[in-house]
Formats: sequence, C-alpha cells, structure tokens
Amino acid sequence: MRVITEADYVIVGSGSAGSALAYRLSAHGRYDVVVIEAGGTDAGPLIQMPGALSMPMNMPRYDWGYRAEPEAALGGRRLATPRGRVIGGSSSINGMVYVRGHARDFDHWAESGAQGWGYADVLPYFKRMEAMEGGDPAWRGTDGPLHVRRGVMANPLYHAFIEAGRQAGYPVTDDYNGEQQEGFAPMQQTIWRGRRWSAANAYLRPAIKRGNCRLLHAVALRVALEGDQATGVVVGNGRRETGLVKARREVVVAAGAINSPVLLMHSGIGDPAELAAAGVTTKVERRGVGKNLQDHLELYIQQECIQPITLNGYLGLFSKGRIGLEWMLLHTGHGATNHFEAAGFIRSAAGIDYPDIQYHFIPAAVRYDGRAAAPGHGFQAHVGPMRSKSRGSIRLKSADPAEAPSIRFNYMSHSDDWTEFRQAIRLTREIFAQDAFTPYRGREIQPGDAVKSDDDLDAFIAHHAESAYHPCGACRMGAADDPDAVVDPQTRVIGVDALRLADSSIFPRVTNGNLNGPSIMVGEKAADHILGEGMLAASNLKPWIAPHWQDRQR
Repeated sequence: MRVITEADYVIVGSGSAGSALAYRLSAHGRYDVVVIEAGGTDAGPLIQMPGALSMPMNMPRYDWGYRAEPEAALGGRRLATPRGRVIGGSSSINGMVYVRGHARDFDHWAESGAQGWGYADVLPYFKRMEAMEGGDPAWRGTDGPLHVRRGVMANPLYHAFIEAGRQAGYPVTDDYNGEQQEGFAPMQQTIWRGRRWSAANAYLRPAIKRGNCRLLHAVALRVALEGDQATGVVVGNGRRETGLVKARREVVVAAGAINSPVLLMHSGIGDPAELAAAGVTTKVERRGVGKNLQDHLELYIQQECIQPITLNGYLGLFSKGRIGLEWMLLHTGHGATNHFEAAGFIRSAAGIDYPDIQYHFIPAAVRYDGRAAAPGHGFQAHVGPMRSKSRGSIRLKSADPAEAPSIRFNYMSHSDDWTEFRQAIRLTREIFAQDAFTPYRGREIQPGDAVKSDDDLDAFIAHHAESAYHPCGACRMGAADDPDAVVDPQTRVIGVDALRLADSSIFPRVTNGNLNGPSIMVGEKAADHILGEGMLAASNLKPWIAPHWQDRQR
C-alpha cells in the first residue's frame, strides 16, 4: 500500500486526549508526530463562542451524527450521541464544564485492575494540565495549557441555588475540583478570554507550531497490522482506502468513546463471534472491545421564575443578534459564558461515601437545543445519578467502515437506577423549595406538581431522561491477564505490539461529572507511559470525605 506519510508516533483523533498526546509527544523535538483527524476546521463563532454551545453539537459539519439504538426502558426512544468530528474533537462541541471526577473514582479504577491510576497517581497530571484561575496551588495547577475559570455568577439565581443547597443542609465548597468535591459551588468552565478553550486551542495548535507535529485530514479506516504488531494506520475517503500513514514507533488510538472501539473492530481486534457476524476477519481476540459502555443520564427539573431576570428573555432573534455582536467585538457578555455557572455534588443516601448525584444549574428553562420549555421566565437544574450499574455495548453492523455502528447503552436496565433517579428528583425539589428561592419561585414546570408517586416519577424518567453526552468505557483498562480488559495500565492494547489506546473509552467506570477533564488527563498520563522516561511523582494529599457518611445523607 502507498505510504502517504510517516512519523514516529501516529495519533488517531485530535480530541481531548489526542491533542494532549500530540502536545506531550512532540515536546523537546525528539520525535515526529502525525495526528489524523476526520473533521475540518474549528474556526468560526459557532464553536468558539461559549454561548452558542447548543449549535455545533447539532450540526453535521461538526458531529458524527450517531444515534443510539431504541432503549426499552425509555419508551423505545433513540437518543442522540453527539461526537465531535472537527479539530479538537468533542472538546470543540461540548458544554465546556470542567470536572476532574472524585478521588474515589480513580481509586476504584486502580482497585479494578488499572494499577497506577489511583487518585494519588492521576492528581499530578491534573495539576500539570491546568491553568486554574484562583486555584489553591496545593491542589490545582496554575500554569498548564488548559485554562479553567469559575463562573462569574452575575445572575442572582446562581447564588440562590448555592444558598438553597446550604439551607437544605449540604456543605458549600470553594472548589469541587480541589480537596472537597461534595457540596455546592460555582461551576468551573474551560473558557479563556471569552472563548471556548478546547483541546485544539490548549494543546494542538501549540504542538503544530513546533514543526515536528503535523495534522492530516483523513478518515482512519483501520490499524495496519503485520502479525501482532501495529505498523501504521490505513486512511481513506469514505469507503476507499487511499494509503498508509506509517508509524516508526507506535500507533496511538485516541478516536473517542465510540470511534476507538469501532476502529479496533474494523482492524480485526475484538470478539471473534461479533466480528464474524459483521464480516470482519479476527486478527487479535479481545472480547472486551465494545463492551462495558456507560453514560450519564440526566433530567431537567424546571421551575417558573416570577421575576423577569432569566435567560428566557434573550431567546429572540434580536436579542441573540445583540449577544453575538457583543461577543464578536469584545468577547464579553452572554456569549462569553456557557451559562452553567453553579454546581452541586451530593450523596443520595446515608452509607454512600462520596457524591453520586451531580447538578448543573442555569437561570433559564430551556432544552439543550435552545428551545424554551414554557412561555415566560424559568430556571432549571440538570440532575442525574453518577454511577449507574447499567452497561451497554458497541457493535459493527457490517465490515463497511462508512456504516455507523450499533450503539446500545441499555439505560435504566438495573433496578437501582430507578431508585437513584427518583431520589434525585425529590432532593432537587427540596432544594428548590428552600427560602433562598422564595423571591423567584413560581410553579414547577417539569415534572409538575402532580407527578409525585414512584410510578409517576418512573413514567417521567422514561419519557424525559436525556443523555448527558458522557459515553465511555467500551475499551476498558485493566490488568494484562484480565480477559475482558482491552488495554493494560500502560495503555497498551493487550495482544498487539506498538499499539496504544488513550481516551475515555479506557475508563473502567464513568467518573463523577463531565468527562472532558479526565479524558485530557488520560492523554497527559498516557504520553508519559509512551515516552517511558518516568512518571510524575504520586501525591500524598488526602481528599475530604464526609465524616459521618455511614449514617448521614448530608
């Protein structure tokens, strides 16, 4: 096959992890790096303006356009599964919310076979990647590539939400990404100088400026294998193979939660029975490829606001035009924020040692596509359980690389999911009922005051739960002798030489919160494993855990 180009390291995907890998592997100029990206440019206001976040994830120009299979527990609905097909990957179309995850998430990874990925091991990488405004340098990075800020919280409803959490008996934390996640706090954003601070802006562009990192716009069709060794990546245009991008040292797959397992399967790496059913010849048996798929579901609990102070007053074309013009000229105003500026992390019951419910609060009653929920003004909390026990899978429909895969999350397939979601709704209603909201609170828009019984809540969940767009886990990391693991703790694809995989698909279990932050961390840490020059020293900091968690919910 014709060799198009070659490099020491060939990275598939320019998303959260891929851009971080490119930045670190190209540092010091010793190695040549090629990044393969199927999508195009991220230039233009629809991606770079934070306030326009609902637009790029709904545009075929920037999104792979995946839809999950019908979900039995959700009334047969097929939920959208947006994945970035653009420079920066999903970090260029996401909500710009920055959450590391809880310390116990990573300790669970280590306990489940991902040795060396406990909180003490990953904290130094989170610190290396961050430039946190006003962060405690003991816990936060202050001079890394990724700019992070707290929301400015100009609208009084943000303060009301945090105060309502305190009035309900929950802690208030200054920094949920620092020592104490549990509690209510200003939400943190990957926004800098009024612009989306994607992985492309933070990592990829600086890497390309070095001269030894190149971006190749092409579709990766499969990993080229000679026996059990990866030699490069076969790229193409649609279904047609156009050539080989040769790797002198290693291929690193960072194509994301959906496309990484799909690329392995098209390369003949996976469950032999499933590959055969799709017409793909098995080259390396790894039965875990495509299994262990996870996501977060969420609901919008919406309340009418009796004061005309919400973002619902800015949904008209004229108002949107003014917001866009101010952002274009000054990078300020409503266009310079994602509007997720207040957060909460709470435990749903006594006996749970760290938060299992997350809140995003915005002073508007709208859907993700920007449509108003009801006439007038309102506010809402996005709420959902963090650690669902349901697991899904990704499978090929055929050997055609242009055909979208079958994605089935099996949402709400575990009985505990229903118990946790009902509790999340009831706890949210309790928070909205606190005195802090009295000057603003009108009727409940959604679910509505009449929806109270378990059966009514279950029906509401089935018809209204939405993906939080946090897929992960379908190439699980684990011990090298674990038959269901896909990559080992050094991010090597088990059974294949010179092939690594590093992105959210390797998460053993979904983390507490949004996934852009931990996905970038995976890229940062994987780069050190690949370079083989030593890892950052483990931290000895101990995170805060509620002292009476065994017998108190708050």
